[in-house]
Amino acid sequence: MTAGTLQITPRRTKLHRLFAYRFALLAGPGALFIMIALLLPLLSIVVFSFWRTESYELYADWNLDNYRVMLTEPAYRVFFLRSFFMALAVTLACLVISWPVAYFIAKHGGRYRLLLVLLLAAPFFTGVILRIAALQGLFGPIGLINMTLTEIGLPPIQVLMYTPLAAGIGLVYLYVPFMITAIYLSVINFNFELLEVAKINGAKPWRAFIEITWPLNWIGTAIGLVVVFIPCLASAVTQRFLGGTQSSSFGMSLAQQFGETGTWALGSAMGVALFVSSIVAIVLIGRSINLKRSGFTGVINP
Repeated sequence: MTAGTLQITPRRTKLHRLFAYRFALLAGPGALFIMIALLLPLLSIVVFSFWRTESYELYADWNLDNYRVMLTEPAYRVFFLRSFFMALAVTLACLVISWPVAYFIAKHGGRYRLLLVLLLAAPFFTGVILRIAALQGLFGPIGLINMTLTEIGLPPIQVLMYTPLAAGIGLVYLYVPFMITAIYLSVINFNFELLEVAKINGAKPWRAFIEITWPLNWIGTAIGLVVVFIPCLASAVTQRFLGGTQSSSFGMSLAQQFGETGTWALGSAMGVALFVSSIVAIVLIGRSINLKRSGFTGVINP
C-alpha cells in the first residue's frame, strides 16, 4: 500500500461521514414527520381493531370479533366488492382518458406544455364538496343537461343522478388529473425518435405503441393506476352525494362506524382491511414493473 493510498482512504471516510450527516439533517425532519403523522395513527388503528366498543367508548378487551363481524356479515362483503369494482372501473376509465391527453401534451404541447399541465390543477382551486356540488348542478334532475333536454321536448336522463354511473363519473372527474400527470411525467422523458425508427422498419402505429411506447412508460402508468385506484377504493363522499342508495360503499360504511354508530373498533378493523387491500394492489402493480425494460438500470451517472 502506497503513501498516496493511505492519504486518500481517510479523506474518503471523512467525505462519506460528512455526506451521511448532511443526509440525516435533510431527511431527518421529513422521516420524523412521516413516522408521527402516518405510522403512529396507523399503528393505533391496528390496535383499536382488536379492542371492543361499547356505548361509544373503546375498551382494551383483545379479541377478533371485529374481523369476524366484517368477514361474516354479508353487507360488508357487498360494500367491499362494490367499492372494488367501482375503483377498478374508474381506474380503467381514467387510464383510457388520460393516455391520449398526456401523450398529446408531451409530444405536441411545445412551450405550452407546462401551462397545460398546470391547468390540470384548475379543478383543485375549489374543495371536493364544491366540485361535487357542481356536478349535481350539471347532472341533477333540474340540472343543466336535463333542463336543456326538457326545454327541447326530450325526456330527462335519469341515470345521470343518484346512480352508480353518476358516482363513477364523479370519481373519474375527481381523479383523472392525477392519472394524466403521472403518465405525462413519464412520457415527457420518452425518446420519440424510437417511434420514427419503428416506422422506418415497417411497424404500424398501434404496434409501435404496444411494443415501445407502452412498456417504456409503464412506470408512470403504474403510478397513475395506484394513485387513482386506492383513493377510489376508500371513497365515500362522491358516492354519498352522487350515487344514491345503490352506491353505498365500503368507505361510507367505514365513516358510519366513526360517526353515527360509534363502533370505532369495527371501523378500525375495516380501515385495516382497506390498508391491506391497498398494499396488495401496490405489490401486484409493483411486480409488473421491469426496471430494465423501462430504461432504469440503477446506475447513477457521474
